Amino acid sequence: MISTLLVAHPWFSPVVLAVLVLGGPVAGRWLYWRPRTAWTVFAASLLPIVLLTLVPTSREVLERCAVSWYLPTFGRVELMANVILFVPPVLLAAVASRRPVVALVGGVVGSAAIEAVQALAPGLGRSCDTNDWLTNSIGAVIGAALAWAAIWAARRWPRRIGTTGRR
Repeated sequence: MISTLLVAHPWFSPVVLAVLVLGGPVAGRWLYWRPRTAWTVFAASLLPIVLLTLVPTSREVLERCAVSWYLPTFGRVELMANVILFVPPVLLAAVASRRPVVALVGGVVGSAAIEAVQALAPGLGRSCDTNDWLTNSIGAVIGAALAWAAIWAARRWPRRIGTTGRR
């Protein structure tokens, strides 16, 4: 269903990525001062990952693991979607923890763990793919970079204590 949507609307993934790149540091700066909210949104951002990677499907797995190393392009909608999938959780975890490198490592290791589960549990109806790990990791790098920008901006222009933003 999602693949059909992405193939029918190939512009969707690049637009979402652009929104994340432009809006991520702004939202991250705002969330920097609200770590509890950032952790809550982070938890919510894990839901699509779980639903899209670990919920069993009815299809039969023909091969356990595919080994391929293709970089995402705007024409490869599934690869772009895999990149986008990991940007928000890594961005949010990095802002909430104020540790972009730790969040990046968590994203890369988390993606590898998902692929391992898919390889070891054929009953899920999902096959692992090194390309999924690669593109998820690229998304994690983007998320960590956006978080770094948000943290830098929050420290450079700290909010004023006691102000509501109204004048």
